[in-house]
Amino acid sequence: MTAQDHTLIPAWVDGTLTPVEKLRAHLEGLRHKAVSVFVLYENQVLIQRRALGKYHTPGLWANTCCTHPHWDEAPEACAHRRLKEELGIKGLALAYRQQVEYRADVGGGLIEHELVDIFVARVDHRIPTAPNPEEVMDVAWVEIDSLAQDTQTQAEVFTPWLRIYLKDHAAQIFS
Repeated sequence: MTAQDHTLIPAWVDGTLTPVEKLRAHLEGLRHKAVSVFVLYENQVLIQRRALGKYHTPGLWANTCCTHPHWDEAPEACAHRRLKEELGIKGLALAYRQQVEYRADVGGGLIEHELVDIFVARVDHRIPTAPNPEEVMDVAWVEIDSLAQDTQTQAEVFTPWLRIYLKDHAAQIFS
C-alpha cells in the first residue's frame, strides 16, 4: 500500500461530504467523488493497464486515466494532475462530458461507489506517454468499437468501471 492510499478524498458519510481516507472509502463502499479521462484520436482511445502494485484491480485495463480528487480539488484540475502523474501527459484541452454514478465490487472486499466527472481530450495524433511504473504497466491505442466488444467477451481483463462506461455511457463519452 502506498501513501496515496491514505489520501483524503471527498466522500459522503451519513449524508455529509467529508474528507475520508481513500482506502476507508473503498473498504466501506462509501459513495465518493472520482474523475475519469478518455484521450481520443480519431476512432481510437488510449487505455492503460494498471500496475501490479495497485491495491485493487492490478493488471487490468482501464480508461486513459481515473482517480479521486483530493479534498477541495476541482475535478478538471484533478484530471490534469493525474494525466501528468500516471502517463506524463500535460497540456491537453479537456472537455467535460457528464457525471455518472456507479457501484462495483473491485475484489478483495473493496467497493468502488463513485460519482464520476468524465472528461475527454481529442488529439490530432497518437500522443507520446511516459507511464509511471508505480501506476501503469502498459498503454495501448484501441478502436472504440473493438474495446466495447472486448469488454463484453473478455470482461476479466478490464476494470469494472471501464466495462460500465462502455456498456452504459459510451454514447455520451464518445460522441
